[in-house]
Formats: sequence, C-alpha cells, structure tokens
Amino acid sequence: MARNCRLILSSPSEVWRLLSDGHRYGEWVTGTQQVLAADPHWPEVGARLKVRVGAGALNLDDTCVVRICEPHHRLELEAKADPFGAARIAMNLIPWGENTFFTLDWHPLRGPGTRMHGLPVDYLVAVRNGMMLTKLARIAVREHDGAAREAPSNTRGG
Repeated sequence: MARNCRLILSSPSEVWRLLSDGHRYGEWVTGTQQVLAADPHWPEVGARLKVRVGAGALNLDDTCVVRICEPHHRLELEAKADPFGAARIAMNLIPWGENTFFTLDWHPLRGPGTRMHGLPVDYLVAVRNGMMLTKLARIAVREHDGAAREAPSNTRGG
C-alpha cells in the first residue's frame, strides 16, 4: 500500500467540491490525459468516471467506480485499468482547524499489481500520488483565495 498525506490550506468543503466534480479529475490526477465521461450522480456509490491515462502515445482507458462516499469526509474508488487489474483508492478529509488534512491510500486489488506489490511499486505510486496531492492542494488554495477576494466585505459605515 502507498499512503500519502498533505495539509491543504482550504476547508474540507472546498476540497470536497473538487472531488465531487468528476470532470475536474484531469486537472489534478497525475497521468490523466482526458476525462471521457462522468456519471451525472458522481460521486454517489456506484457512479463511474471514465478516463484516459498514460503518457504520450502510450495510454489506456480506465474506469473508476465509487465504492464508499461520505460527503465532505471520505471517498473510496476502485480504479480498473485492464489488463493491469484494479486498485483501491481511499481519500479521507480530516478537518484541521480551518484547513484539511488529506490522506490518500492506494492498494492493488486484482491483477499483476497484486504480485508486484511491495517497496519498488509502492514507492513509485507514492511519488505519483504525492504529485497528485500537490496539484489538488494548489487548485484548492487558488480557488479558496479567489473566493475570499470575491466575497463582499462586512465593513460597516459610520
């Protein structure tokens, strides 16, 4: 299993807003070339997200299925990328003051990944997932800062 943690300087509701928009996964999920389709009821349990992943001309289509959804707290996906098998991707959003302590756990479920599971593979996945969390944090902070600038001030005149 590969586990990554990151403090995101945005509230859990702001981070959840990004997770709950399937069409935005290509912005922050490392290796995603294109979001092909997102079920309209994403991220409810059973909803699917179809993406094209890869680098350059080497790509394949992947389907993520929501297995657990606890809005603003927890989202668990099963990512299926045949012929490579499937993996569990668990995301937890923990309130940390006004911010979010975000954990991401990845674990192979089926296919060759289960046989190659261990230090080298987990290390590579952890590096990829670390890049992903950096992107997610940047987007969340940028949108948080943008919303703060757009909010009307609560000053009172004399």
